[in-house]
Amino acid sequence: MRSTTKTILIAVAALWLAACGRDDVIQNAGPELLYERGSNMLNAGNYQGAIQYFLQLEATYPFSNVTRQAQLDIIYAYYKARLFEEAIAAAEEFERENPTHPRVDYTLYMRGLVYFDKSPNFLERLFKVDLSARPPKDSMRSYQMFQELLRRFPNSEYAEDAHKRMVYLRNRLAEYENHVARYYLRRGAYVAAARRAEYAVEHFPGAPQLEESLEIMIEAYERMGMHDLAADAARVLELNFGADAQRTRLD
Repeated sequence: MRSTTKTILIAVAALWLAACGRDDVIQNAGPELLYERGSNMLNAGNYQGAIQYFLQLEATYPFSNVTRQAQLDIIYAYYKARLFEEAIAAAEEFERENPTHPRVDYTLYMRGLVYFDKSPNFLERLFKVDLSARPPKDSMRSYQMFQELLRRFPNSEYAEDAHKRMVYLRNRLAEYENHVARYYLRRGAYVAAARRAEYAVEHFPGAPQLEESLEIMIEAYERMGMHDLAADAARVLELNFGADAQRTRLD
């Protein structure tokens, strides 16, 4: 699928360049000039134009040194043009074909950034949509990409920004788990409620929402008659959030 899509994009790039009167660039210019033209467009904010040059460069000079850089630059061009699927595919392809390249950390960062920007969008923020009720599929993917970046490249120049974004995503994901757990709790599905709250505690350590996760666990265990487990959760709650932490929020 990726190969077919890429072939189509390259064909479109050739037609676009020809329609713009740039046949001479394709026919007579070397890879450096093609890359320069694409890079200039990228810097000027003409992301669609940059994409066309970079695609044509890759098609015409696949083994050029500047083609490798263009394959990285086109990830960013796709991202800025909001062609998110193409950006992810280009980043995955680069890593697959260049697993030891020193810029693989960039491809992981860009994949995380793409998923980060896909969820939620600015309209949801503008109209104050309750994001805790939205399944955070893209948030989870973004979190996993940044997590992989930090695991494999802890000293990457992108590590600090990735960590900051992970904190936001961690809180968002923990909030969603609580939303689902509360839903189950209200309907008497105590096992499901406890499991969702446990998942939040295990997978999103440090999130402020975990105080509520523990409270949900306590109530779910008490409703099931599992008093020992409820007491264990209460001790963890007190240890992490203080003696007065437990309070009624779930009515």
